Amino acid sequence: MLLPHEALDRATRLVEQAKKAGADAADAVYACDASTEVQVRLGALEDVVRSEGEDIGLRVFIGQRSATISSSSMNPDVLAKLVDRALDMAREAPEDQFAGLAPAELLAKGPFPDLQSDDGLDPDPQSLREVALACEDAARAVKGVTNSEGAGASAGKSIFALATSDGFAGVSHATGYGMSASVIAGEGDDKERDYDWHSSRHLSDLNRPEDIGRRAGERAVRRLNPEMVKSGNMPVVFDPRIGGSMIGHLIGSISGSAIARKTSFLLDKLGAQLFNTGLSIIDDPLRVRGLGSRTFDGEGLPAARRTIIDQGVLTGWLMESASARQLGLQPTGHASRGVSGAPGTSPSNLHLEGGIVSVAELIADIKQGVYVHELSGQGVNPVTGDYSRGAAGFRIENGEIAGPVAEFTIAGNLIDMFAALTAANDLEFIRATNVPTLRIDGMMIAGA
Repeated sequence: MLLPHEALDRATRLVEQAKKAGADAADAVYACDASTEVQVRLGALEDVVRSEGEDIGLRVFIGQRSATISSSSMNPDVLAKLVDRALDMAREAPEDQFAGLAPAELLAKGPFPDLQSDDGLDPDPQSLREVALACEDAARAVKGVTNSEGAGASAGKSIFALATSDGFAGVSHATGYGMSASVIAGEGDDKERDYDWHSSRHLSDLNRPEDIGRRAGERAVRRLNPEMVKSGNMPVVFDPRIGGSMIGHLIGSISGSAIARKTSFLLDKLGAQLFNTGLSIIDDPLRVRGLGSRTFDGEGLPAARRTIIDQGVLTGWLMESASARQLGLQPTGHASRGVSGAPGTSPSNLHLEGGIVSVAELIADIKQGVYVHELSGQGVNPVTGDYSRGAAGFRIENGEIAGPVAEFTIAGNLIDMFAALTAANDLEFIRATNVPTLRIDGMMIAGA
């Protein structure tokens, strides 16, 4: 793997080549990933995978025409031909009045803060195998667990470099670690599976394998002998591990491209009160050791903390330069970029804050409801906001979580769901999108 400064040099040289060859403007992205993954099952090693790859992408502009091309070969002759092909493609491309690099006056300027995204470690396969085995052993030790789908541990490094002909040059590098276990509880036809996982930027921040395995086993056992839930309108409580999907539906619908294409159910909701007063959703790219942390976006604009929902109110869209131009606005530093294609948009580290009650208090007044810990299906319409997904979880009766339920559907409309959402105070920063336990009243349950 290249060193960070070598990666940046490679992207910068490609931009210089494109300019010399006749491009009016250009940018280049270099990305490299290396990872080691170990899988075990029933106490034995099942698989060890080591992968490493690098790619480079070039985007060129001739007037308002543009083209993007990429390569996994770093051979100088191949890259020279890459430049020529990109320019030939751009000359044949249709004009796009909104195409172009990010405004030069908005580009990020260093030095960039150290977000501690790279701990400098590279665990060997043997150490990964040991923690994977410890994770699975802990899961299988839970009474009622009868089989295992396996446990895994992984370690990886990544480098991302971006250079533009307007003068931006930046590189980021990060490590990433993960651990998971999935086990089966029960016998015969009465079997249930569940899992647990954790990921982090620093190896020292990763949960203990014994804790991950134990949680996976306990969750599988709790799901045994599920009943059917009765159909009707009732409160639904979302476990934090799946509640973040609610925020995902919001983010997808406030991207600049969705607004510009008029394909979002939130098209006319800028400045509207979407959530209860007191709830806010924060995008914080500068969180130290955050899974989504970054100091600059995919176009070279500075990353900064932003309140997307402020005391329940939608404050704006997430925009890269093209959609911002189309909407007559400024880009927001949320451009995401791969080695191929034009930039899109993505958040960094998201969290929902403002919950003030405990989980027990959140559900205390629910006479009949469901606590959901698993969702399935993709029944969400981004244009209308209609929502319908399969679910599994537990009954809530008289303010207490009771027995397991499965094979039911929860449905509603995201506008109504956002307005009815309340939150507990159990927020933890352990994912890229973090939410506390969430409650939404008045959802339609289709069960027995």
